[in-house]
Parts: sequence; structure tokens; C-alpha cells
Amino acid sequence: MAYSAGDAILDDEYNAFVNNSSDPFGYNHFAGTGALNYGLNQTAIATVSAGDTIAASSWNALFTGLANIANHTNVSITASSVSAGDAIAIRSALVANLASVAAAVAGGSTSATALADRAAGSSTNAATWNATSTIERSITFANNATMRAFFNAGGSIKIDPGTSGSVDGNKDAVFEALTAAAGVISFKAHATSKAGGGGETQTSFATGNGFYDMGTSYTSINKITSDNSGYTSDTLEIFAKLNAAPGSATVITIKQVGSDPAADTTYSSNNLSSVPVNPNECPALVLALTANEPTAAQGLAAAIQFASNTEVSNSVTN
Repeated sequence: MAYSAGDAILDDEYNAFVNNSSDPFGYNHFAGTGALNYGLNQTAIATVSAGDTIAASSWNALFTGLANIANHTNVSITASSVSAGDAIAIRSALVANLASVAAAVAGGSTSATALADRAAGSSTNAATWNATSTIERSITFANNATMRAFFNAGGSIKIDPGTSGSVDGNKDAVFEALTAAAGVISFKAHATSKAGGGGETQTSFATGNGFYDMGTSYTSINKITSDNSGYTSDTLEIFAKLNAAPGSATVITIKQVGSDPAADTTYSSNNLSSVPVNPNECPALVLALTANEPTAAQGLAAAIQFASNTEVSNSVTN
């Protein structure tokens, strides 16, 4: 029997609204543990037993849960509630509301605004260099459901490259310009974007790659090449990888690689005044990560946060 005006509301229909794991998705699938890009790790709503009368409290649990997730995702729905003793009428908007909120979650809650930054670690090279700089940092979540929920709820990892130390030569200026051009990269559920930046040469930028596009090998998400004369082989590149497939992963690792094949020939034997001590060396590079975490401000039961972060590697070669 279809869920439509004039028909009796069956326990199977209510249970589908709560627990269906295929389209049309039930509340528990997109708001509970779910799977892959469905799931926000919220408390599941109980189903009813075959033959049970569906109480007002059960309907209100569903309506309230749906409204909370709609608030977080900023999806417009038709609000509804019932009181004990009411005749339970068909809520014609319920199916459409469930579909709209499920689609928002599957898309990574791109309209969510209840988000807050939390520092997730920073690493700086111990020395200058003139071949390569490699920094890797990882962020770990308590379990795969929390990691998926983080991205499904609109969370992102902000990646902010930089330099350390004073500018005492052209190589320093080149990498200051490269890190500035990279901007602050936001790695999201299904996409990557950046704020600021610009200038230099944008060699590649994987805007369509996000958490659900990653594997266990590094994928390049942003590469900047110097446009300064004499240094056009110098690059800064950002990579990301997971420790397992997106449905099972608990760790994301970000790698930043600075590459300096260019020689610095600016300073000749006829130009020795104010020469930097190491004119052919690049500055120490910095990799800072920030988690833009979903908060409880607009409907979620609690903030969805990472558990820990660490430096995986930090090395330079000359």
C-alpha cells in the first residue's frame, strides 16, 4: 500500500522513513551511521514492531530529527509535529523532505554554516635547502563513521603553505611568492577550493577531487610553478591520501613538496656587495593544517571533530 492520503499508515511505511538504506533513504541512513557519503553519526531513531500502533512520540522523533538535520544543512522543509490523541494524517511533504535532506548530506552539506576552525598542527623545515623540501602531516579520526560524518556534514581540511625566516635572496622571494600563490586550500567531501592566492603559474588544481575521490596513494590537488625569470622550474605541490578506502578510512595525510631545480646565478664575481650568505638556498617551508569542523549550533547533537594530528615526515635535500 502506498503512503498516500486516505490510506492507513502502516508500520512498514514508518520503518522505511526511519531506516531505509536505498532510495528513498530513511532518516537513519543519512543521519545515523549510514554508509559512504550518507551518514552524520547522529543517534538512530527506533523502528516499530510489526502490527504496532505508531505513537505520536515515534512520529515526533522522526520529525524532530529531520528538522535538526535540515537546520544544519540549511535545507528548507515543511515542519510537522503531532500530539498524543491526534488522528495521524498523511504528511504529504515527508517523502520529499527526506529526499531533500538526504541529497544535501550526500553532497557534503555544502550550504552548512555551523562550522568552526580548530588547529590541526603545523610543521616547519629545520633548515634551508636547495633541492627538495617534503613535509607530511596526518589527521586521525576516532573511527571511519566519524571521519565520513565530518565531511558529510560540511567539514573540510584547510591547508596553508608558508615560509619561515627572513628574505635574504632570490630563492627566498621565489618560495614566498609560491606559497602565497597557493592560497589557503579547503579539502572537502567532493571538491577542493581555495581562498586568496593567485599569481605565479597555476600548473594544476584538482577542484573536483575531495575526500571521496582519494585512495591510499597520494593524489596531487594543487601545483604552483614559479613565473620568475630564471626560476621557472621551481614548484610547490600539495598532495592528499587516505589510509584506506573512503568508507573505511580513519586517517588523512597531507604532503607538501617544494622543488628547486633552478640554480641561482644572480650573484657573480662582479656583484659581491650585500650578497646573501647562501644565495642558492630556499627558505624553510611551513605546512599548517586547520580542521573546519561541523558544530552543534544548528541541529547536530555535538560537534564532529578529529581525534589527533601528527607530523609524519619533515625533510630537506640539497
